[in-house]
Amino acid sequence: MKVSKEQEELYKKTMEAAKKELSEIDSLMEAELQKIRERLAEMQDSKKYFRQIYEGAAHLLGVEVESDGDGEALSENGGKASPLLQIQK
Repeated sequence: MKVSKEQEELYKKTMEAAKKELSEIDSLMEAELQKIRERLAEMQDSKKYFRQIYEGAAHLLGVEVESDGDGEALSENGGKASPLLQIQK
């Protein structure tokens, strides 16, 4: 099927507009992904901070540390107080 010159120009303009939209969407997606990466990094930092608080309190109380839900113990030393904490007791 042969297209007329007018149709060809219309299709070319449509292609250019669609290509521009695709590029803009890619840019928006990358910006959103960057925000998500930053937020995840903040959340990971918070998790580390609260894990340290939790483990420190558990050590001071002499309580065994529970798992964090990922199958890993929250304490790297099996829930035992660090030598420094043992000395302070």
